[in-house]
Order: sequence, then structure tokens, then C-alpha cells
Amino acid sequence: MRELSLDNCRLDKRYDVERQLGRGSYAEIFVARDTLASPHSPHHQVVIKALNVFLQDDLDPELERTLVENFQNEATALDRVRHPNIISRLGHGTARDLEGMMFHYLVLEFLEGGDLHKAWRERTITPKTAIGYIEQVCAGLRHAHRHDIIHRDIKPQNLLLNEDRNVVKIADFGVARVHQTDAPITRVGTNIYAPPEHSPLFAGAAHENGGRLTFAADIYSLAKTAYTLMTSEAPRFFANNSITELPISVRNEEWADELKRVLNKATLSEPAERHQTIDEFWTDLEEVRRMVAESETTTHVRRRLDELPQPSVSKGYTPLAPQQPRFNTSRELKMPARASGAVTAPLRAHALPRRDPATPVYRPMPRVEDHWPTPQPSPIEHSPPQPAFIEPEQKPPARKKRRVLRSFVTFALLLVLFAGVLYGTSVYLRGIGILPQVTNPFASARYGRANTDVNLRPGPSANNEPIGVVTRNSRVRVVRTENNWYEVDVMEQGRERNPPLPTKRGWLSGRYIDMEGN
Repeated sequence: MRELSLDNCRLDKRYDVERQLGRGSYAEIFVARDTLASPHSPHHQVVIKALNVFLQDDLDPELERTLVENFQNEATALDRVRHPNIISRLGHGTARDLEGMMFHYLVLEFLEGGDLHKAWRERTITPKTAIGYIEQVCAGLRHAHRHDIIHRDIKPQNLLLNEDRNVVKIADFGVARVHQTDAPITRVGTNIYAPPEHSPLFAGAAHENGGRLTFAADIYSLAKTAYTLMTSEAPRFFANNSITELPISVRNEEWADELKRVLNKATLSEPAERHQTIDEFWTDLEEVRRMVAESETTTHVRRRLDELPQPSVSKGYTPLAPQQPRFNTSRELKMPARASGAVTAPLRAHALPRRDPATPVYRPMPRVEDHWPTPQPSPIEHSPPQPAFIEPEQKPPARKKRRVLRSFVTFALLLVLFAGVLYGTSVYLRGIGILPQVTNPFASARYGRANTDVNLRPGPSANNEPIGVVTRNSRVRVVRTENNWYEVDVMEQGRERNPPLPTKRGWLSGRYIDMEGN
């Protein structure tokens, strides 16, 4: 077994690993500080869940593939069931530790209140508080089941509290059943809380449900957890058995018999005989909820209870999930670099400048996206396999796209505004005669004939002195019009007249021109 070496490291050029929270059978949990987040952000501190396949003593390629798939499934499940009472995934990545071992990791929100296992051992959970926690877990599980995801490991250790201990969130979807299939049921969970259909204690045993896992598995574990929260004792005497009795310490409580009835049904050996949905379980708990609420108030007023479990939202929650990861095994990582388009430069850890000895030194962890590992011997025969992640081609950040779009829109608006001002100015200047009128050279020519002798003038006004006379039946081509005045080119005179016209172009009153084709 080999643990990751991440003491005082900077991961992904962003996360400063501060301490280890714990270690499971295939992952190590660390608390880290997000250097890109505001100190006042609820996600200033995060959890790094690092996959370490070498925690398994008998690692083989098939086991490694299973562990990586479980890790991938956890990310998929967390994104699919984004909910205020389910822990949120904030990011992911792959890096090398200080000794050069590759590992995948998920970035999760950090909940400072600990888990419900710690809370009930401290005897700080009252029945009313327990009902509130159960309601939030029901809300989260109900959402997961509506998205066809079965958690399979509901227990107090996987129910985390925020700093104020007023919001509980479901964590650890590593063994969740993401797809509803008839695939063989793997044996997972803790014997005290796991139902018989997938409890490790019954490995190899057949079950009458035909090998299909249902939502009743989570309801079984939820009921065992409710037993712990309501009685402050673990259901050790009922491991893999239905609950038939409550501890002596709570048997005299008004709600004890009703709670025992509900928990007994929810923990029956046959899944088909239990509550089949979270809504059914929550409705069956109604009388318990009512009696607990009335026992902790001065007046015994029967108040209206919620028909559905209500979620509780903590600061910093968002329904938007980050980019979906794609994790691979160590064998898949060792594909030829040319075929995968990867960079073959070796990975190196770069030390930061010297600091005060009292200040922790965070050494940056290189990312597999930036480099590619040097070819290694066979991971099974000579060296332990090194899992890695091949990141899809990175797309420009959404923030950069929005900034470019804003710049483009601003430029377009300024351009339209400038064109409008320019056009308005030109119209005004032509109106007062400073700029000449513009004609369309592509417009169809219009012709007409003078219906009488008419004076040709230099401008569109009778106040201008005539420059000559256009005789009756003279053919003219209209160049442009203005206020019923036509600027024309005299194509031919109706009859010659002395003196002749000094110019062929001038202005005529429109009432003296009969247009051709009208």
C-alpha cells in the first residue's frame, strides 16, 4: 500500500493542500485552499478526493479499471443529481504527487460541521433536529431517485453538515448505481446499514428480488440511519435484519411505537415489502413527525406538515455543474503520444521561492493536460500502474467568450451610432444647400416632354434668374427632383430659339413636364 505524497503542495496551480482528512479503500481525502477564490467565498476551502489505486494490496488491471470506473461514476452521479442536500462537485483533474505517481482527483465542497456519525456520538442531536436532518436526506435521495441513481451507502458517516450544522448533505457516491440495469449486484456498504440485497455479509447469496437493485435499498439504509439519529445508538443488533425494537432509553417516548412500526417496514428483508419510494416513507413518518414537533412546543396544536420533504439550501450552492471529466486507466495513458496528440515533455515539480520557515511551502503540482509522462515499464511486472487522465481539448473559458461578445456588441453599437450621426448631418447640410444632392447612378433614367415653353433656371426656385428657355415638346431627361422641381438634361429642343441655351442642364417646374410612360 502506498499513500500519495501531497504535503504542502499546490495542486493544478490552484489548490494548496493543507491536511489529510481521511483515507478509504481506494481514495484519500484532503482539505485544500482555493487560491483563486475570495477569502469570504463559501468555497475558499475545498475537499480534494484523490483516487489512489495503490491502496489496494492485490491490484490488477481489472481491479484498477473498476476503481477508475467507480470514480468516474461518482463524478457523473454528482453532476446528474445536483441538489442543495447533495454535496457539489466543483472541479476535477489529474496530476503527479511529489514522488511522481499519477492520480485522478475530484474537487468537492468542504463542509466544516463534520458528519452525522460524529454529531450523534456527541449526543447533540435532539429528536426534532433528527427529523430535520432526515427530511433533508429524504429530499436529496428523492431527487437522486428521480434521476435513476441509487446511492447504496447511506449511513451517518456519509451525511455531512455545514459549519452551522443546520444543513446536511449526502456525500460519497463512489458506489452509486448510475444506470438501472440487470447487471450483477456488487456487494458494497457497511453491514450495519446495508440491505441484504447488496450487503457484503451476504456475498454469493441469491435473493428473491431476481438480482435487480431498487430504490428500496436506499430506503432500508435510510431507515437504519434514522434509527441512529432518533435513538443516539447504532442499530448493531439489527445488522442485516429488520428493526423490531428501539433502545430502552427511548421506549417511553410518545413517538417510539410509531417510529418502530415505520422502521420495521422500511427494513424488511424483502425489498418488495418495504416502502418503494421516498415519498411513501416520508408520508408514513407523518405521525412521528407530528408527535416530535408537538413534544417540543408548549402548545399541542396540530400543525400542517409538509407532504414532501423540503430541501435546505446553504450559502454557495449553485445548480450549475462544472465540465464533465473523463478518467482513464494507466494502461490507456501509455498509448503512443503521436496517436493521442499528447505532449511528450516529462513532468517536473517546480519549487517555489524560499519563504519564512514558519510559512508552509506549497510546491506546484504539474497537470497531465500540460505534459505527457515519459514511457514506463509494464505497470504490473516492474512498477505500479500510474492512472492518468486525458483531458479533452480545452475550450476557451466562458468568461473570455462573454468578454469578447461584449466588446463586439459595444463596437457594433458605436458604429451604428456614428453612422446615424453622419447621415443626419449630411441630410441637414443638403437641406440648407451646403452639400449637393446625391443621385443614384444605377437608378433607371426618366424622360419627359415640356408641355409649354418654360424657363430653365440654375436652381429649384422661381426666384433664380432664367438661363434660357426650353421650348414646347422639348425632350428632357430628369436627373433628380426637389420640391416638385426637376433638374433636367435637355436632350433635344422642340424648336430652335434665339438665343440658344447656354447649357443643356438646369431646373424646370415639374408642372410643365409630362413624364413619358405616365
